Amino acid sequence: MAERNVHLMGFFGRKSLFSMFSITSILFMLSLLFVMRSTGHRHFFYLNVLPKSKVLALSEEGYSQSSSQSDYEVSNSNRVVSNKGTLEKYNVLKCNPSKQVLKVFMYDLPPQFHFELLGWKTEGKSVWPDIRKLVPTYPGGLNVQHSIEYWLTLDLLLSEFDDNLNGRSASAIRVHNSSEADVIFVPFFSSVCYNRFSKVKQKKKTSPNTLLQQKLVAFLTAQEEWKRSGGKDHIILAHHPNSLLDARMKLWPAMFILSDFGRYPPTVANVEKDVIAPYKHVIRNYENDTSDFDSRPTLLYFQGAIYRKDGGSIRQELFYMLKDEKDVHFSFGSILKGGVKQATDGMHSSKFCLNIAGDTPSSNRLFDAIASHCVPVIISDEIELPYEDVLDYSEFCIFVRSSDAIKPHFLINFIRSITKQEWTTMWERLKEIENLFEYRYPSKDNDAVQMVWQAIARKVPTVNFKVHKSSRYSRSPVSKEGGLKSFPLPKNIL
Repeated sequence: MAERNVHLMGFFGRKSLFSMFSITSILFMLSLLFVMRSTGHRHFFYLNVLPKSKVLALSEEGYSQSSSQSDYEVSNSNRVVSNKGTLEKYNVLKCNPSKQVLKVFMYDLPPQFHFELLGWKTEGKSVWPDIRKLVPTYPGGLNVQHSIEYWLTLDLLLSEFDDNLNGRSASAIRVHNSSEADVIFVPFFSSVCYNRFSKVKQKKKTSPNTLLQQKLVAFLTAQEEWKRSGGKDHIILAHHPNSLLDARMKLWPAMFILSDFGRYPPTVANVEKDVIAPYKHVIRNYENDTSDFDSRPTLLYFQGAIYRKDGGSIRQELFYMLKDEKDVHFSFGSILKGGVKQATDGMHSSKFCLNIAGDTPSSNRLFDAIASHCVPVIISDEIELPYEDVLDYSEFCIFVRSSDAIKPHFLINFIRSITKQEWTTMWERLKEIENLFEYRYPSKDNDAVQMVWQAIARKVPTVNFKVHKSSRYSRSPVSKEGGLKSFPLPKNIL
């Protein structure tokens, strides 16, 4: 009898332990689920890693329903489909988050830093033109490719007039209290300043471009907004690779808007801190494009400077490899003597357009190709691309490593191997995404102006983290030891 009781006690004890273990495991899994959901990273957590059970199945069903209603509506085919299975909308981007309007405080810099550089003269006390009456024009030619400073500034000025929205949704608005702002915008037209005012005038020791940079540094570093964040929440435009050449080493904590990082040390400008913005294309858009694979006679097109320094020496090698191919156009060209029209006609009649590294990793040629619906072939190992965190360039571009491109016959054989169907798919995608690279005034939904604002907005959490972290010891007594009085250099700069 005693043995039987011991046996029964052992049986129930094991059963109780197993039940407690099961309940504890389920509670642990549920708590893990709820913690992961509370972080907001719903796309990176998959429920199929958890054991299957009825309880978890209910949670998974609820998760799927909430995800389908989230701000990010994504499917494998990049299409949002209704419950009936019909196509409702085509998302241009891999994810289409609901836009949160970026609040921007813009300094009222004197006109000599912005529109006066375009030839505009102020009337009265306002430092800004009345854009409801007249919008100053930007210089033409190659100047326009680095004109992002102009478009963003106009967009902020326009945001103050609600009646001018015309049904569009703004990605950024100007606020006049810096404490309410997400970022601080510095309206210095640095690219046009470099292009037009870099020469030293007679009897002068310094160019107007250098003098304005010196004035800009003195102004910014004296502002409470700069002191409050150390400049980390400031937006400074330096799209031309040579713009802001003197001031960049003193203003490096700010977020730079650049074309690439070719002439910057990685500790001064990098993908984590800064934003890559597209060039404004120079050639004409291919409107009402009814062409197809067979109606574009040129297989591969390049026209531009062939002999370049630095990483651009590959252009010369490719020129000698490709110049005798019968369906390849590879020649020198410039904007002079009808060069823009020649390039427009050439790209519009070509299947693929070469975008090869020049003096810097990027060039306007990529965006000319996009506007022409000519599939870009990118040969630039160090290139960084606009909005690549939300846009997959491999859907409409061909990437070739430089080391492969210079192998005999490699490039031309690779391009010839791309089928008509593959090209047509990329060509269709080009027509879908070209709007993302169009600078306009007034801006339109998801054009280049708004896409750059959105790219800046995605950096704001990181900026806030850095600002908050740097404020940890703001209440601590100031050390009597003499600190660094000059501008601090980024680590490992030398």
